[in-house]
Amino acid sequence: QVQLVESGGGLVQPGGSLRLSCAASGSIFSIKVMGWYRQAPGKQRELVARMPSGSSPIYADSVKGRFTISRDNAKNTVYLQMNSLKPEDTAVYYCHADGVVAAMTAGYLEIWGQGTLVTVSS
Repeated sequence: QVQLVESGGGLVQPGGSLRLSCAASGSIFSIKVMGWYRQAPGKQRELVARMPSGSSPIYADSVKGRFTISRDNAKNTVYLQMNSLKPEDTAVYYCHADGVVAAMTAGYLEIWGQGTLVTVSS
């Protein structure tokens, strides 16, 4: 069974930094896109950053210059380095993988992580 496991959330003061990690487990051959979404209370889930394999990352305007997404394809892992955090960054952050090719499955899979809470508050 293929799944995404996130880590790294927590409480941080405004201006601080956090690093989120997400590892895909299972018999995976390749993943086209890995990324991060977030959902704040009372709001819809929104894209934070995504990184197609072999292509440049895409960021939401609200995080450009502050967040950096990176991938380790050999480990099927994606990271999100978050700097200069603001209270409005408070949300549950979800890891997302699309175009997943895995053993014993047909076609491409789309998978979501369980979410990790990031709280930015003094």
